[in-house]
Amino acid sequence: MIKQNKKYSRPKNLFDKSRIESDKETIKKYGLKSKTEIWKADSEINRVRAEAKKLIIEPEKQAAYFKTLEKKGLLKSSEASIDNVLSLDKENLLERRLQTFVLKLGLAKTPKEARQLITHKKVKVNDRIVTIPSYLVKLDEEKSISLIKTIKKEKPAEKLSPELNEKPEEAEIAEAQQ
Repeated sequence: MIKQNKKYSRPKNLFDKSRIESDKETIKKYGLKSKTEIWKADSEINRVRAEAKKLIIEPEKQAAYFKTLEKKGLLKSSEASIDNVLSLDKENLLERRLQTFVLKLGLAKTPKEARQLITHKKVKVNDRIVTIPSYLVKLDEEKSISLIKTIKKEKPAEKLSPELNEKPEEAEIAEAQQ
């Protein structure tokens, strides 16, 4: 079995007060479960920037790379340049999460509720149930996000006596009084 590598790296200074406060605000704004989700977004953006830096010397591959970023929704077609790719930050990536889209579309009132709807299999993307709140929504999938309509099961009706459609206890009391 192949060991998976971590998809993030921890900050060098874990106990930096300003970073901790900004992380708390980000967690509250996007409804993240833990700081590792922030670190994963940061690592992904750093990977995108590093790829863009490599493409500075290869202009023929830049157009294809810009198209992939456009499909992911990280870059607009009018803003396709290396400068704009290098200016991306973790906020841009966190805006593309399914959890954020469920909140923006009004399917949930809070980020935590959006997360819960997704994990409880209540959200569909392209007619597929998605249970991952950190799923990155592509540009063409934005309009196909919807809630699954669930049919609530009725509670089993209590046994009713055939006479007068009363509960059994009430029927016995009515007979005793007669």
